[in-house]
Amino acid sequence: MMDKARLRQHYIEWRQHLSDRQWQDRSQRICQHLLNHPQFQQATTVLTYVPHRREPDLRSLWSLPKQWGLPRVVGQDLQWHCFDGKADTLQQGRYGIWQPAADAPLVEPSRVDLCLVPAVACDRQGYRLGYGAGFFDRLFAHPDWQHVCRWGIVFEAAVLEELPRDPWDQPLQAICTESGISEIS
Repeated sequence: MMDKARLRQHYIEWRQHLSDRQWQDRSQRICQHLLNHPQFQQATTVLTYVPHRREPDLRSLWSLPKQWGLPRVVGQDLQWHCFDGKADTLQQGRYGIWQPAADAPLVEPSRVDLCLVPAVACDRQGYRLGYGAGFFDRLFAHPDWQHVCRWGIVFEAAVLEELPRDPWDQPLQAICTESGISEIS
């Protein structure tokens, strides 16, 4: 099995080679699976992300009447802020990722129905490979956030049987790809 660093490099490079059309087509299929899923339909507060380095693009969902939240990197942690769906209110932050302004209202963890977590790769046991900084693992290990339902968002080609795992890795409840949503038992 390849180590995390080599897997990360491989799947980021794979995503970068998608044409604009392939990237958008696959992203739209992921959005359609989310739109069709009862848990997503019923969720009122949903945490999401701004696509970076060819992550699946969920921005077409931002016009739905939900309370959206986007992360800001603050030190070694993610802070989640309310987001009105208007991209022009975002500013570029650390790592070149677009994020809400620091004064945007915070999202209370107790109000979150669903967190859509970007992944470089996922495995069928619900573990994800991110960029390696551990932001999501630290977030979901925190008592205030442990209850939050989290779905990995990833392209099907990056779903593996098993990823290398560290003791601090926090599992997902489901994985959504362009092929559908797989709940983790």
